[in-house]
Amino acid sequence: MSGESELLALSKQLLSVIDAGNWAEYAKLCDEGLSCFEPEALGQLVEGLPFHKFYFDMPGSPTKPAKQSTMASPKVRMMGDSAAVVTYVRVVQKILGDGSPTCVAIEETRVWEKKDGRWLHVHFHRSAPGK
Repeated sequence: MSGESELLALSKQLLSVIDAGNWAEYAKLCDEGLSCFEPEALGQLVEGLPFHKFYFDMPGSPTKPAKQSTMASPKVRMMGDSAAVVTYVRVVQKILGDGSPTCVAIEETRVWEKKDGRWLHVHFHRSAPGK
C-alpha cells in the first residue's frame, strides 16, 4: 500500500472510531502529545489526549443517535517518508433527537508522523460545523 493510500485508510479509520466512540482504538491511532485547534477548544491550542478523552467518556443515552462521517475531496501531501498532511471536508450524517436526519460539513486537516515504523496522528485543525 502506498503512503498516500495508507494515510487515507488511517484517516477514514480515525473518523470511524470517533463516530463509534471507541476510545481504545482512537488512542492507538494518536500520539500521546496530540495537539489541535478545534471549536471545542475555543481558539486555544490543546495538547495531549485527556482533553479528547473527556468527550469519549461523556455519558450516552439510549436515544443518542448514530452518526456517520464521509471524507469528501481528500488530499494527501507527503512530507518525506515520515510526515504527511491529510485534508478533506468531513460530511457528518446523523439523526436528531426527533428522528429527523441532518448533515453538517466540517473542514479538517490531520497531520500524521511516522514513528518507529508506524503512522501516528499528531495534530489536527478542525473548523466549526457548517450547514
